[in-house]
Amino acid sequence: MLNFIFAAVELPMLSDIVLIFGLATLVILVFMRLKIPTIIGFLFTGALAGPYGLSLVQASTTVEVLSEIGVILLLFVIGMEFSLKSLMAIKKAVFIGGALQVSITILISSIVAFFLGFDWNVAVFIGFLFSLSSTAIVLKLLQESGQVNTIPGRTTLAILIFQDIVIVPLMLFTPMLAGETDNVAWSLFLMGVKGTAVIIMTLLSAKYLIPNLLYRIAKTRNEELFLLSIIVICFAVAYLTSLLGLSLGLGAFLAGLIISESDYSHHATGKILPFREVFLSFFFVSVGMLFDIGFLFINGIPILLLTALTFVVKFIAVSISVRAIGQGFKEAFMVAFSIFQIGEFSLLLAKVGMNFELLDQETYQYFLAISILTMGITPFVLKKREDISCAILNLPIPSRLNKKFGNENIPDLEIEEELKDHLVIIGYGLNGRNLSKAAKSAQIPYAIIEMNPMTVREESAKGEPITYGDAANEFVLEHVNINKARVAVIAISNADATKRIVATIRHITQNPFIIVRTRYVNEIEENLKLGADEVIPEEFETSIEIFTRVLNKYLIPRHSIEDFTHEIRSFNYELFRLTPTDLNIKKRIELPEINFVSVQVEKDSGKFINKPLKETKLREYLGVNVVAIKRSGKTINHISADEKLKLGDIVYVVGRPESLEAFESEVEID
Repeated sequence: MLNFIFAAVELPMLSDIVLIFGLATLVILVFMRLKIPTIIGFLFTGALAGPYGLSLVQASTTVEVLSEIGVILLLFVIGMEFSLKSLMAIKKAVFIGGALQVSITILISSIVAFFLGFDWNVAVFIGFLFSLSSTAIVLKLLQESGQVNTIPGRTTLAILIFQDIVIVPLMLFTPMLAGETDNVAWSLFLMGVKGTAVIIMTLLSAKYLIPNLLYRIAKTRNEELFLLSIIVICFAVAYLTSLLGLSLGLGAFLAGLIISESDYSHHATGKILPFREVFLSFFFVSVGMLFDIGFLFINGIPILLLTALTFVVKFIAVSISVRAIGQGFKEAFMVAFSIFQIGEFSLLLAKVGMNFELLDQETYQYFLAISILTMGITPFVLKKREDISCAILNLPIPSRLNKKFGNENIPDLEIEEELKDHLVIIGYGLNGRNLSKAAKSAQIPYAIIEMNPMTVREESAKGEPITYGDAANEFVLEHVNINKARVAVIAISNADATKRIVATIRHITQNPFIIVRTRYVNEIEENLKLGADEVIPEEFETSIEIFTRVLNKYLIPRHSIEDFTHEIRSFNYELFRLTPTDLNIKKRIELPEINFVSVQVEKDSGKFINKPLKETKLREYLGVNVVAIKRSGKTINHISADEKLKLGDIVYVVGRPESLEAFESEVEID
């Protein structure tokens, strides 16, 4: 015990981590009740625990190191979520709208900063900071409100994607603005050469190296090895780019981009996300530790004025950019009301600027205050963005302008239609394959989740909508839009994994009807408690199928069979557990005293052969009815009184068992 205490004393990092997370938990709990974003909670936690607050954290260097890991993982996950195919689907909004928004914001912000007395290089850097918005806050709010796939939502997403990409070159240009190089042209040339080399390496790795490596690792079915390989790829590529004189963040982004082109990106993202969230929290805490709350109160009026100016500048820049890609004023205003804030990447870039002395301490405090205020009001503005936009459009303005503000034909963004009202198949064994065939035949949209990398590779090549990943991972389920699915079928043989998947789906959404296939009946109750709607155990479904076919042979009416099987399922198959005496099937189903068989005529003459049926009087003498005759490959369904039985005919007859035996003895050779 004493050794543990001494170890804790010698390891101040441990006490700081406990303090940070404990304080963050309390702060975020309060902020969540006030519907303030989590990021603001971490910033506020850092401000409280930092030197300008209560001075609770001692090992600030450790926090800095952990925050750097968080930034690397953030850029790595963005790279993995970044798809070249999906990017090309909204390329106009991304490359034109995004580039215009960033360029116009940098231009206006730089001019304003220059007139406020900053040197031109610092003014441009300030323009960099104010050009970026918060992807984390905005996308989370849009997802919660279900507005991602609206026209303004897609446009907002496109511009945020461009901002996430442009952070890399902005970080590369920052040292140049700080005068770290005398020959800017030569530095740009070297950057271009290095960038080209890195791009070539990325393309080759994405196409040949990493997919094959991850395929072999995934084949082992060892989740620890898979996670370790993903982390190694992330930090190895980041380290390689740092050796080339580029940033660790760029390397992490490229590493994620390499993995994104494989079949394993969604599974990998789900594995990394928990680590990213933990380490990224240290980044926001470390930023908050540099924020002086007292500075905010002392300089409240100029901070509020600068915050309002930031809002106006970004609103104008975004509105112009969205209008430039052919959308209406309403949509432009709605997008502008979504991304007017300063983002988390701006905080990252500001720390880089501090390292290169582009920002002094006072300017940095103003920037942090403006960032936190704009982030804090984002949820409230975004929630009312449509109402505010409509109110602006309804203002009394001259008729000439009113025509310009009127409704326009808005070109829809080219984007893949999102899965909805679809079927999610988890497990692509025999049941999953048959289910997908049936869904395809019935034109039901479906998505498949499978953990066997060989199956994923083969079926993906055939065009099946299949994703590699663990369905107990929320990110993998969100990739197949589980919240908009009508039905989810879990057709895997692992009982524990099945329960985890059911629990995860129900944690995300209550929408889909969950059908579970299990091996044994004793697994039914627990799966139902976890949220499954229907559980089908193979143990007794096979028995039901066999017994159904038996009853069919006994000519039991179909509705009686259906009622009986429904009764078995309604009692969770308990009827099959009872003894025959307890079950007493005869009280439930009355067996008919007739049967239906097919008999082949093997004689060419006889009492009932080659004679009209009306003369043979089969029904009168033997008590059988001829239902159909199959002759020369054709079936005669309508039997007339003049029809004759001939050698080779297959005769379908109905009657009592003893009557059928008598008929068989007349037409078959003993």
